[in-house]
Amino acid sequence: MRHGALLFAAAAIALAPAAAQPVRSLDPRDIAEAQRDHAALVQELGGAETGPRAAYVESVGRKVGAFSRIAAPGQALHYTTLNSAVENAFSVPGGYVYVTRQLLTIMDDESELAFALGHETGHIAANHAHAREQYANRNPLGVFGQILGAVFGGAIGNVLSARAALDTLSFSRDQEYQADTLGLSYMMSAGYDPQGAANLLGSLSRSTALEARLQGRRNRQTPEWASTHPLSENRMQRALAEARATGRNGTGIRNRDEFLREIDGMYVDDDPQQGVIDGPMFTHPDLRVQFQVPVGYLMANGSRAVTISGAAGKAQFRQGPPNLDQAILYAFRELTEGQIQLQIPQPQRTTVNGMPAAFTTAHVTTQSGVTDASVFAYQWDSNRVYYFVMLTPGGYGIQPFATMVNSLRRITPQEAAAISPRVMRIVTVAPGDTVQSLAGRMAYRDYKVDRFLSLNGLPPNARLVPGQKLKLVIYGQRRA
Repeated sequence: MRHGALLFAAAAIALAPAAAQPVRSLDPRDIAEAQRDHAALVQELGGAETGPRAAYVESVGRKVGAFSRIAAPGQALHYTTLNSAVENAFSVPGGYVYVTRQLLTIMDDESELAFALGHETGHIAANHAHAREQYANRNPLGVFGQILGAVFGGAIGNVLSARAALDTLSFSRDQEYQADTLGLSYMMSAGYDPQGAANLLGSLSRSTALEARLQGRRNRQTPEWASTHPLSENRMQRALAEARATGRNGTGIRNRDEFLREIDGMYVDDDPQQGVIDGPMFTHPDLRVQFQVPVGYLMANGSRAVTISGAAGKAQFRQGPPNLDQAILYAFRELTEGQIQLQIPQPQRTTVNGMPAAFTTAHVTTQSGVTDASVFAYQWDSNRVYYFVMLTPGGYGIQPFATMVNSLRRITPQEAAAISPRVMRIVTVAPGDTVQSLAGRMAYRDYKVDRFLSLNGLPPNARLVPGQKLKLVIYGQRRA
């Protein structure tokens, strides 16, 4: 969280109309790079949602993007909904805007969605990403630091350049403020209620505070690519002041009923097809894989890897080539991206829960000392190898992750069938319903009331009104 003095006088100035901004054509090189990286980026971050909901999100994006003063916005701007359990939205300078389904869950109406998409479009219109790149060039990391940041941020192949920018740099406070102002201007020009901006930032603040309370219990970390936006109370207060200064606060399009219809039935948290994090346990029902991380370690799930972080090291769980020796060599090559030659000791053979396994540790000398890079691979079946790649301080080797590497096991078909997704359900308050009675239906083992209140933006002493529409998270059926 970033702190700083807020110039409320600036916030009190009425917003300049979007038409006052100069028209900007996107750089053809940025467009080509965004087009090249799009498919890999989408795959890495959970895949793209398709169908009516994705089309709805895109339509809202195009409404606000039309006022961005980006040349030919209908062709230049693209809006994608990601099947990700992380609350985030981001953009790349070639005109691509991404929003996760998890971020949609904390929104309450279409005006909040319009602000989120307008904010990201504002980053593109103001060319903020290139300012970040210039800052990065003035503050280079060491080679090994860059490699570790890329690998453990989940960047691979063609997606490396796009992800590296997201992983290593955050927008400055001033850039966030400018994107907020631009997003507010775009959404108002499209006819939306400017109050949606402050409402969304308030929802993010509540969600962040709740996540901080839950994180230790859930053993889930926020991946680096989701940390591109410094969030502060100042941003919410500033957006509220700007909205009020327009004189249009509380008026305009909200489309709450339509928005709630679109998110009804949507997955919340993990998609079982990508695996599920439950406390210290990761389970993939389709692959029938399960392992447990050590006490105090956190996990972040991606489409190709699970990242594990703790005080004594960092690790990833992935699938490799179908041979143990090949998988170990592949893992080290992926780790170094071919930029560092490692002396890899002969792997040792063992058995874990009935599976043939092999492991080894290489020592890497960096500017800050020696780091141990270890790989522990499992012959799952004749055509499949899974492996952990681990980084620990020199001399530690695999030891901090010993319980984890020995916990990998196959789950039974019955265990796999018992894993159900959490889904969003829109309910209408009936006579006699209370916060406690509805919260009791939430598909969580703890903090049910806290989660329900945060999800719906309700105060602790809220009294529900019959006919009121609210959000619940319940257990549902897996998609075929």
